[in-house]
Amino acid sequence: MSDEPEDDEEEDLVTEESKGDVASRPNENADDQTLVERLVPAKIMEKYEIVSYRNAAVILSQARNGEFEDILKALEDFTLTTKMIRTAGGNESDIPKEFSKVLRPLGWHETIISADLDVTLKWKEPKASKAKKQQYEKKSRIIKREKYLDGHKIDYVKGKVAFDLEWNSKDQTFDRDLFAMNAFFQSGAIDVGVLVTRSEALDEVFKTVGPALTKKGAVEKDRDGNDRPTMSKYGASTTWMGKLIYRLNAGRNGGCPVLAVGITPEAVTDWKSPGKV
Repeated sequence: MSDEPEDDEEEDLVTEESKGDVASRPNENADDQTLVERLVPAKIMEKYEIVSYRNAAVILSQARNGEFEDILKALEDFTLTTKMIRTAGGNESDIPKEFSKVLRPLGWHETIISADLDVTLKWKEPKASKAKKQQYEKKSRIIKREKYLDGHKIDYVKGKVAFDLEWNSKDQTFDRDLFAMNAFFQSGAIDVGVLVTRSEALDEVFKTVGPALTKKGAVEKDRDGNDRPTMSKYGASTTWMGKLIYRLNAGRNGGCPVLAVGITPEAVTDWKSPGKV
């Protein structure tokens, strides 16, 4: 669970490569959106952009309903303010804490997985015998791969469901998260993962809330001494739904079912679109 890039002064230089690894919409690997809308409560769908892969929504609603109810409660209770959006915070900002204060008391724990792998090879060798029919002797050997899984971490795990939040870190963080979720899944530790990030729709908020603030609440300055726009903190090469959907469309979650959740402006309590009355 990360909040924003460590170097708050770094300008977001978007290369042609980073522009290319963005998906504007789910592809055929995603589940039918009408099914998702039937399984996720309308009040949640109004507040978030939600896409399901590998039947994640079905598994959550049907097989892991208790954990799903916890996640729905956390999503329903979650709100943002424009001050939270503008204020620098790194990993200690108030945004991840909003999910922690709901999920931690319900038994969602940061979990690390590790495992050794024993690979057994079996074969038969012919053995000397006076019998007319060739006799064979069974042979085997074991190859031990220590630390086959080593240190993959997910911020919230309960039962067989994983949950994580990426608000504003480098977009490569999604690769780490999806790899970890698939490692948990392949080992049988989880059945499904949920990954929350910000929707592109929040850009409208970022552009209209004024300058960025330091952790102490002062207006942040850029290298030239000018007020730093809040939008400059949320670059295209950071974690947002376009970067996540691109990876899920490409199958980087492996076999792990994943529900992708994008936070929209509906979660911001003290902001209204300039176009709305």
